[in-house]
Amino acid sequence: MEFFLDTAELDEIVKYKDFLDGVTTNPSTMSKHKPSEHSSLIKEICKVISGPVSVEVISEKYEDMVKEGQRISKISDNVCVKLPCTLDGLRACKTLSVKGIPTNLTLCFSSAQALLAAKCGATYVSPFMGRLDDNGHDGVLLVEEIVEIFDVQGCETKVLAASVRNLQHVIQSALVGASAVTMPPQILKQCFQHHLTTQGLERFAEDSQKNK
Repeated sequence: MEFFLDTAELDEIVKYKDFLDGVTTNPSTMSKHKPSEHSSLIKEICKVISGPVSVEVISEKYEDMVKEGQRISKISDNVCVKLPCTLDGLRACKTLSVKGIPTNLTLCFSSAQALLAAKCGATYVSPFMGRLDDNGHDGVLLVEEIVEIFDVQGCETKVLAASVRNLQHVIQSALVGASAVTMPPQILKQCFQHHLTTQGLERFAEDSQKNK
């Protein structure tokens, strides 16, 4: 399973780079930086991470998305253009995919949207687990359903579980067969932690002192 970090903070990416297969950004995470710094920031992230770095378009119309996507893709060879699961976004996905530009279809909330993303040649599709949960639906179930559909249909598009709110989302995504998961730094940090590990280390440290 691929681990992506959902952040635009370079220090966090550097901190966890040995465990990352890629990075996802969005307008919210990028808004913490000046617009004039966005391209240089993405370049720096792409120097640290050799895998796909998703950068989202802010345009809403097909023609503008294609132009922006092409511009974004020129920042670095491993940039993956992030597009919304809308009619215009899916059209842009198909056009960019034909041009050989990797894409990540975001804000996916249904299997039908995911199937269309695959049909348009998306590299990744990102079902939003946490936001579905917030609205009374089962985010894990959607990920599982998309994985099953892609397996049955032989789709090459990878399922990237997104909007991860807790460690259980990460585990459940792996259990239902998601190709990748993207999580904020605070959730990735939890993957390394367990109270029994901490207790064991403290006990070992105490015992080693007794033998001195």
